[in-house]
Amino acid sequence: MTKSVKIRTILLDMDGVLWRGRTPVLDIRALFSEIRDLGCQAYCVTNNSTKTASKYQEILTGFGVNLELSQFVTSAGATADYLAQQFPAGSKLYVIGEEGLRRKILEKGFQVVSSGGEADVSAVVVGLDRDLTYQHLNRATQYIHAGAAFIGTNPDTTFPTPTGFAPGAGAIIMSIEASSGLSPVMIGKPASPLFELALKRAGCSPRETLMIGDRLETDILGAQKLGLRTCLVLTGVTDRKTADSWRPQPERIAENALKVVEELRANDGKLI
Repeated sequence: MTKSVKIRTILLDMDGVLWRGRTPVLDIRALFSEIRDLGCQAYCVTNNSTKTASKYQEILTGFGVNLELSQFVTSAGATADYLAQQFPAGSKLYVIGEEGLRRKILEKGFQVVSSGGEADVSAVVVGLDRDLTYQHLNRATQYIHAGAAFIGTNPDTTFPTPTGFAPGAGAIIMSIEASSGLSPVMIGKPASPLFELALKRAGCSPRETLMIGDRLETDILGAQKLGLRTCLVLTGVTDRKTADSWRPQPERIAENALKVVEELRANDGKLI
């Protein structure tokens, strides 16, 4: 019965689905044109916390695609929303991360401390930081030992680039987990907050929503847990052999996202 339901919303991961670094892996403009012609709404849902939604909007505009800011759902935004629910504005946070994460946290009215020895730090928040130093790891560990909560943006240990795989936020988080002895509250995929934020914005039910991603343990696993429809594409971190061994299987395994949407159009928006 589920397979006969028409897809109304398509969630798209970006790194590994639309591009590697800045190099597109398909015709991005054609993809969003097909989604529009299908009558679906598109949301870009990414574990990457380094860029702001406005930066992603600018990148897609460069490919001839115009989306509203609300159509970009990032782990940085979802993390800031979670923090605002857990801690009062003005709380001190120690943040390992780049502009996208820091800006969203500051917008919520938090104080971001930059050195060690601060009193009353409520939480340590960790995302990808390509300027990471040993001192950052040491300060984060010390604050957690002193009682600060430990929040991770996403568990991705790698992310795809045009020259190969690079260490992701998960690699940094795992280091702090090892030194602190505590596991973080995770916000990004496969945890539910990022998906739930996207579904709320879309006003759509899980069974009417298709998640297209390139990573089994985040995009696909998280979507499956919440009852979303799933499609794995082979333009990112997962190869065919690994995809075939995953259980339960995604509903589709495709060479790229455009082929998935073309299939949907041919079947009146349904996965058959």
